[in-house]
Amino acid sequence: QVQLVESGGGLVQAGGSLTLSCAASGRTESIYTMGWFRQAPGKELEFVAVLSWSDDYTYYADFVKGRFTIPGVSAKNMLYLQMNNLKPEDTAVYYCAGVRGGSGSYLLRPSNYDYWGKGTQVTVSS
Repeated sequence: QVQLVESGGGLVQAGGSLTLSCAASGRTESIYTMGWFRQAPGKELEFVAVLSWSDDYTYYADFVKGRFTIPGVSAKNMLYLQMNNLKPEDTAVYYCAGVRGGSGSYLLRPSNYDYWGKGTQVTVSS
């Protein structure tokens, strides 16, 4: 089994920055890709960013490109999400997730992920 624990959320003003962390433990060798998803009140869970160790690439949702990055220091037992220029519409619970395989659009769907953290709240005030 794999356990994922997110941290780093909080309250920040618009234009500010936060760095989220996701600590993975257990059978992390089974994880080939890890992603970040978010869910705002009253909205569905949506894809934010993904890091594939197996294929060595990162991919971001259009609405975070140029603002959010997964730093190169991320390793299989630790995933980060650097969020800059935050907007009120970024307010959501952010989840870390892991999947044992897949590529391309498969990685954009939360239902395909095998492991999930409990989430960390990010609130951006205007």
